[in-house]
Amino acid sequence: MNDPSLREMQAPLLVLGVFAGHFWHLPAPTVSVSSVFPDRLDMDFFDTPAAFEAWREALGIDPQTISEHVQGNGVNRVLEVEAEWGGARLRMRSFAPVPAFAEERSRVEVAS
Repeated sequence: MNDPSLREMQAPLLVLGVFAGHFWHLPAPTVSVSSVFPDRLDMDFFDTPAAFEAWREALGIDPQTISEHVQGNGVNRVLEVEAEWGGARLRMRSFAPVPAFAEERSRVEVAS
């Protein structure tokens, strides 16, 4: 199997450029484009579910398409959605502490 060229990664790179131009006011995600999935743009948000939601709303992605689960023995809440946008596959994920664990962590830090 041959490695894809940058040409094969053109759609997600162009979409990223559109996002930078049109959505410059939104919170910056961690972004990646990979030769493993050359047609996909990944946007990850850490500790900021509100930023995930702002992008979801701006891009017009149906909230009913969001999947939600927990990881790390129930400590981290993960939101994930995939959509087509501008000829690219878009995957957005949010990783944030489950509120009950975040409150407990704050109490432990204050007590220390």
